[in-house]
Amino acid sequence: MQLIAKTLYGLEKVLSDELSGLGAKNIMAVNRAVLFEGDQHLLYKANYSLRTAMSVLVRIAEFRIRTSHDLHRYSQKIDWKEYLDPEHTFSIVSVVNSPFFSHTGYAGLLLKDAIADWFRDKTGKRPSVDTNDPDIVFNLHISNDLVTVSLDSSVVPLYKRGYRKEQGSAPINEILAAGIILITGWKAETSFLDPMCGSGTIPIEAAMISSDIPAGRFRHFYGFQRWRDYNEELFLQVRQESECKAHKPLIRINASDISESAVSITRANVESAGLNDIISISKTDFCDAIASDNEGVIIMNPPYGQRIRNDNNDNLYSMIGATLKHKFPGYQAWLITSDKDSLKQVGLKPAKKAALFNGSLECVLVKYELYKGSKKIK
Repeated sequence: MQLIAKTLYGLEKVLSDELSGLGAKNIMAVNRAVLFEGDQHLLYKANYSLRTAMSVLVRIAEFRIRTSHDLHRYSQKIDWKEYLDPEHTFSIVSVVNSPFFSHTGYAGLLLKDAIADWFRDKTGKRPSVDTNDPDIVFNLHISNDLVTVSLDSSVVPLYKRGYRKEQGSAPINEILAAGIILITGWKAETSFLDPMCGSGTIPIEAAMISSDIPAGRFRHFYGFQRWRDYNEELFLQVRQESECKAHKPLIRINASDISESAVSITRANVESAGLNDIISISKTDFCDAIASDNEGVIIMNPPYGQRIRNDNNDNLYSMIGATLKHKFPGYQAWLITSDKDSLKQVGLKPAKKAALFNGSLECVLVKYELYKGSKKIK
């Protein structure tokens, strides 16, 4: 099968590495996605295990067009009965960047009509469109003149892990949180701290990574479970293979926040994920935080930009820099923000920078290496 794993900008390399670990073949990273090949077993495993994929698509057709009418004409050459019956419902998700279409909705309408017309001509019946709870979801991607039609095997985005019971005013996306942790290279052999934990997404994802808990443990539905060729026995096998690797890590994850509300929300989500014995939670102002070890990793997602408006951001970022420098020698600190002006107030020299997106906000992930003793602080 020709497969496509969609992801967030900046996480293509991380997702490629994940897929390689799962045994995927012919892996190729593209913008916000990774192309790869695999069988039904890998399709199920990718959905259940990948931490940085938004969804997994199965490519069923690809062709080039010269006019908008070509979309309908070439789409009618697809054997739609392999994926759909007239009694089933379907919907179409379109992503279009092409001079042949003035808006995405029109391209989706042409594909819908092509599917309906194909079935009417072959069977005399037309499947219905259901945008709320369809049996099958088709993905239509058009880039200039290249059209790709795929089956969405996930349907519900994979960042919806299923453990979140409560959320704060601006929770970080689970995929972005996992991606940042994997970018740091943290191996669960040193301390881990999120001192601005919000709703607890970063520490929960860190706990799941350190425990080898599959990302899909708490989900109850995948799109492929409604497909005609769904193999329940194979999916149970995939789940068992993934779950048998789970274990309790030797280290403990530390989460804290200055907000009592954030701490309460984090506690609820950590309990929902069954990770109380791995994650320690406290109400603490970061300026009062104390290092629990001689080395470790800190990941923080402080207020910035449209995410949470804060008139004192310059002071906040200055405090972050001072606290890191004086209280966490030996640690690596990673900070994600879209507030590049306030970031200058940290006062430490970045060892690494990476561009990422948090929703629609363009962000930078910055790494600071905090040296011990007489070595120069960067």
